[in-house]
Amino acid sequence: MAGNIMLKFVSVPRDMPSKRGVAERREDFDEIYREFAAAKAAEQASRCSQCGVPYCQTHCPLHNNIPDWLKLTAEGRLREAYEISQATNTFPEICGRICPQDRLCEGNCVIEQSGHGTVTIGAVEKYITDTAWEEGWVQPIRPLRERTESVGVIGAGPGGLAAADMLRRAGVQVTIYDRYDRAGGLLTYGIPGFKLEKDVVLRRNEQLTDGGVTLRLNCNVGEDIGFEDIRAAHDAVVIATGVYKTRELGGPGSGLAGIVRAIDYLTASNRKGFGDAVPEFDDGTLDADGKRVVVIGGGDTAMDCVRTAIRQGAVSVKCLYRRDRANMPGSQREVQNAEEEGVEFLWLTNPRGFLGDERVTGVRVARMRLGAPDASGRQAPEEVPDADYTEPADLVVKALGFEPEELPTLWGAPELAVTRWGTVKADFATKETSLPGVYAVGDIVRGASLVVWAIRDGRDAAESILRRLDGAARIAAE
Repeated sequence: MAGNIMLKFVSVPRDMPSKRGVAERREDFDEIYREFAAAKAAEQASRCSQCGVPYCQTHCPLHNNIPDWLKLTAEGRLREAYEISQATNTFPEICGRICPQDRLCEGNCVIEQSGHGTVTIGAVEKYITDTAWEEGWVQPIRPLRERTESVGVIGAGPGGLAAADMLRRAGVQVTIYDRYDRAGGLLTYGIPGFKLEKDVVLRRNEQLTDGGVTLRLNCNVGEDIGFEDIRAAHDAVVIATGVYKTRELGGPGSGLAGIVRAIDYLTASNRKGFGDAVPEFDDGTLDADGKRVVVIGGGDTAMDCVRTAIRQGAVSVKCLYRRDRANMPGSQREVQNAEEEGVEFLWLTNPRGFLGDERVTGVRVARMRLGAPDASGRQAPEEVPDADYTEPADLVVKALGFEPEELPTLWGAPELAVTRWGTVKADFATKETSLPGVYAVGDIVRGASLVVWAIRDGRDAAESILRRLDGAARIAAE
């Protein structure tokens, strides 16, 4: 158990040079940390009640066999725990880091429901897979046999990567097309490194390319290559573009300098973490250092923005949200983390306009109250009369969510059916769209959603494509 681990500190006289190098001392620290992490993982896993109805599993979009790999972890059988964990999840170490477990598995843990504190499922999942990488248990992608069929995947985010992984393991030839210079989508550029270390994403990308997946990066479909060209080159196509179109804010002053999109702000921060040249960060446009920052929005992207601003050295960081805390769509755990780091949440507030000459100097804020429920059942916010005030700001980040781009227009594919919200219509089970052989997964179907749902969709689409290819192969053989 964790409480049995003792850390021994030995004092060394200042005039006595250390006989051991930095690398050796680091190894000592790593060994102590691994022992502590192993003990904590076993301790938490042993708390699982192995209940008759595993609500943690049923509330996981991937239906991960959580009770079984917790039991194996408690018994010290980590390799077996990893095998079960990865059997249903393409990227368990990523989900362990960024899934909102408080809304999914952990929030539905029987022990949590009984008031004794949840089993920390996400932390154990992360530990299992990190250990698997360290120990060399994560096997390279080596199909038992190669197939002649090929699939094109448009978008290298979690949904596209999950589909590519399953298809390639089955021997299908896979090419991924993505507009960015690195694969990973929001995993690479949209989620801050303090939540998801980028080497964790990059090693999965390397696993795919080492396994034979072809990446065509800096490739914008509709400009650098036509959608119909991709369809003609492959036996099936997966659309996994995500949603990147920012919901805009109107009102006076909305065009002032210093009002930026969340995706631009987060991408700049992540690019700096990679060591890229980012002129808009270096000139201060997308850097919160020394500024009064106001983030508008209440979802997980807003939480990423406020916590990034804190780390960049903002003078103050405030989050405006038009509803109260109970109605906030983002993770309550993330809100708590942000508050502990110094973020101030201004509940029941909404921007009416922005002040400043050329650059923003403040946000005109309307106070709100919750009125009658809207069509979804949530109480609709309404303005409190004559209660406006000004919130000083040097940098305003718009984090109001994302909408789909108009793919049928951008790609010259009017026959690609979309909903009235612009998301691609796809069969619930097979993920096939109105175009034969074309599938769609993740946010481009669901709207802005969770990484774990994109992974689930990608895996489901891959299974559908394999059934289609197997059926075509049987017909050809006859």
